[in-house]
Amino acid sequence: MTELTELVGTWMRRQRWYSTKNVEPRLRLLAAFDAEPADADVRIVTYFFADDAPRTPRVYQVPVVARVQREGDETALIGEAGGRYLYDGPTEEAYVATLVQLMTGQERAEGSNAHAQGHTLGERLVIRSSRKLTGEQSNTSIVGELDDGRPALIKVFRVVQDGENPDVSTLAALTAGGSRRTPALLGWLTGEWPAADGSTASGELALMQDFVPGAEDGWELAVSAAEHGEDFTERAHLLGAGTAELHRMMARVLPTSPATREDVARALDGMFRRLTVTTTEVPEVEELRPGIAAVYEEAAAAPLPLLQRIHGDLHLGQVLHSPDRGWQFIDFEGEPLRPLAERALPDATMRDVAGMLRSFDYVAGSLARRDTPIDASGWATDARAAYLDGYASVAGGEVEEFRLLLDAFELDKAVYEIAYEARHRPAWIPIPLAAVQRLLATRVG
Repeated sequence: MTELTELVGTWMRRQRWYSTKNVEPRLRLLAAFDAEPADADVRIVTYFFADDAPRTPRVYQVPVVARVQREGDETALIGEAGGRYLYDGPTEEAYVATLVQLMTGQERAEGSNAHAQGHTLGERLVIRSSRKLTGEQSNTSIVGELDDGRPALIKVFRVVQDGENPDVSTLAALTAGGSRRTPALLGWLTGEWPAADGSTASGELALMQDFVPGAEDGWELAVSAAEHGEDFTERAHLLGAGTAELHRMMARVLPTSPATREDVARALDGMFRRLTVTTTEVPEVEELRPGIAAVYEEAAAAPLPLLQRIHGDLHLGQVLHSPDRGWQFIDFEGEPLRPLAERALPDATMRDVAGMLRSFDYVAGSLARRDTPIDASGWATDARAAYLDGYASVAGGEVEEFRLLLDAFELDKAVYEIAYEARHRPAWIPIPLAAVQRLLATRVG
């Protein structure tokens, strides 16, 4: 399998979802399973490779369609091995159709040291056409048309980890509970494979959900409105109300737990670690450190909220606006830098609220960085206020009751953003830095 490993390594290095940038992959083939395609002329195999290039090895799922003839999408060609031409599975309708069959038919696929099992909340579905979306990051998304004419979105997880993926478990619980704020989960695939350290890992490999036709990306919608000076307060209010509705539904269909002092200590420790990293990398934050620390300590001593499942990485890029359904919330994987085991843990709803507030701030910040700057600071202030008013219209006094916690979460998010921008876009540091200064000034005032 050396030939296959070398081919995949060379190809993987060029993919946007390869997570260790500027490093050559060092792959080990761990396992594989076969799926039975409808077309006898192709072979469909899902491989699991460990990449030892990063400090902590990662495991990748690589679905492959092997053809005797060179007749697939040339841009998706991985290479030739064993007398067959290998193509990236998600670009091939044969793979997508077989994946949907596995998921919604609740079928099982066996292989060498690995297997997969399909699951569904509804009926068996058949897909008749599909196309891979571009611009992917950590996963690969595919839009398909079901045999009844409905569109569906299929997501294939490229980096696979041991444990529960909240993108599946959260959406499954919300779908079963009748959520109107999220696309319906139609099916998913779980699997078992060897981990990079030789132990056995299990978790989710793919999902299929309802596709929201005619929906607009929340970030693009907000940027366009701010750019043209269009009032966004009504939509921001509805987004806030929708966020609170989502939180209430999550609390109803998923576990909740009272916050303990241990939870507070753990959260506080994480905040101070991020603050230390940021002050080390961006010295001008050092003079703000006492004020930031005071907000953190004050929030830690305040009343504790009930903890529950939250979105975990909420911002304008994680919502869609549909003419028929209103605001829809998507991508429940949580903060990608957090270990998978932590992402499904109950947390405070104010963390989601803080994330969305920071997103409105970034709309104005991005416009201010254009060649011809646009001052959208007033637009962002109005949108933030409308969003909080909308949240309160459903959640009652929660925002005011846990205002100290909200401020601490928003500061923590902005502190993280400063470090991120210092590493990737130094010219953007003023956006989160100004937010920290503003939040501290408000607290003093």
